[in-house]
Amino acid sequence: MKWILRTAIVLAGAILLVVIVGALLPKQHTVTRAVRYHQPSAAVWQAITDYDKFPQWRSSVERVEPLPAGNGRGGWAEYVQGAGRIPLGITEWVPPQRLVTLIVDPNLPFGGTWTYEITAIEGGSLVRITENGEVRNPIFRFVSRFIFGLHATMDQYLKDLGAKFGETANLEN
Repeated sequence: MKWILRTAIVLAGAILLVVIVGALLPKQHTVTRAVRYHQPSAAVWQAITDYDKFPQWRSSVERVEPLPAGNGRGGWAEYVQGAGRIPLGITEWVPPQRLVTLIVDPNLPFGGTWTYEITAIEGGSLVRITENGEVRNPIFRFVSRFIFGLHATMDQYLKDLGAKFGETANLEN
């Protein structure tokens, strides 16, 4: 019986420590990743903006649905494994160079923008994604910082994009 009590105390202490450390971490963060692909800018632009095809090449997206053009530009909702429905609005659209999306649900434990910049380079394109994010829940903030890493979602996205083109994504900061 004592081992059950001790286990419960240790578990409660660990959870309390995670909450305290998470609460001390900043809510906002900015992270950037980039990859060079042997694809023209137009092909990359087509891939990242044709949301109907995301489930075919993005490993974590189960399905996508269009959102109404509330800000005049519209957007889409991604149904992501482990995260559920994530609605994204388009805040900037400059083909084939720049796309900015914003998570439009303030009730999610995270939010922010992704800025996609596509630059034509010799032999292809440089794709840079910058996340200006916010993690509202202190437990999720701890997990995203120390377990998954703040750039984990971008890394997977860029790897999936590379796989779509039959390329290996060599991540850069």
